[in-house]
Amino acid sequence: MFAWGTRTFIMGILNITPDSFSGDGLMRQQDVTAAALEQARRFAAAGADILDIGGESTRPGAQPVSAAEELERVLPVLEAIRTANLGCALSVDTYKSEVAEAALAVTPVWINDVWGLRADPRMAEVAAQAACPLVLMHNRSKPDNIELRQRLGGRFLGSAYQDLIQDVCRELMESVALARAAGVKDEALILDSGIGFGKSVAHNLELIDRLGEIRALGFPVLLGPSRKSFIGYTLDLPPEERLEGTAAAVAVGITRGADIVRVHDVAAMLRVARMTDAIVRR
Repeated sequence: MFAWGTRTFIMGILNITPDSFSGDGLMRQQDVTAAALEQARRFAAAGADILDIGGESTRPGAQPVSAAEELERVLPVLEAIRTANLGCALSVDTYKSEVAEAALAVTPVWINDVWGLRADPRMAEVAAQAACPLVLMHNRSKPDNIELRQRLGGRFLGSAYQDLIQDVCRELMESVALARAAGVKDEALILDSGIGFGKSVAHNLELIDRLGEIRALGFPVLLGPSRKSFIGYTLDLPPEERLEGTAAAVAVGITRGADIVRVHDVAAMLRVARMTDAIVRR
């Protein structure tokens, strides 16, 4: 299903949270599972290849939730989508091995770990035993290093890097080493540069422009720019007005080697991806 390099694959975001930065947290709905299933159906009909289900917000300033609470949010949705058989791969956005393990007991899923195996030492073992796809994201975000603005939302101010791309590549390969040590096969690994996580606006723009250097590490690359604050702070726009900024980031990211784009606006971004693919993958 995933022949890397032949086209761009679309990952649709399902936030089973009350506090998503993008305003699409489904826990605001009266029947959360029904709302999530309806959104999953829309994404599948629009052409999504992967549905990424997350039960904990990673926005700047968000409060962590326990594994038990995350499971209460995610498992009913995962079960409903599995039963609906929408034809999409399923992914669980979690850095907790307990959540990943429980999700894998329901159905085969990808693991999308925003801490690149650094938050939970058991996660690599769980992924290895399941032989499932594993997304390793670069992350230097710090809860006390954020800026919050009422209109534009929160952003991480960015860590200090000696050399942004070299540092990100080195730390991603450290995550790869953790995966390999646990027995995860290279063909299961996907790298994510971590747009918005411990990076300034300038860092995020440079990461997208130089994404090819991350692709050169030899693994498929996932890009997640959708509605993020670097777009808002660049264009002075709130999350609900960042469609065009997201489209620009997606198009440039594809030209630089992105294999998967993780997005909120599946129908629109699929069109952007297909047009960009027609230009750069012919």
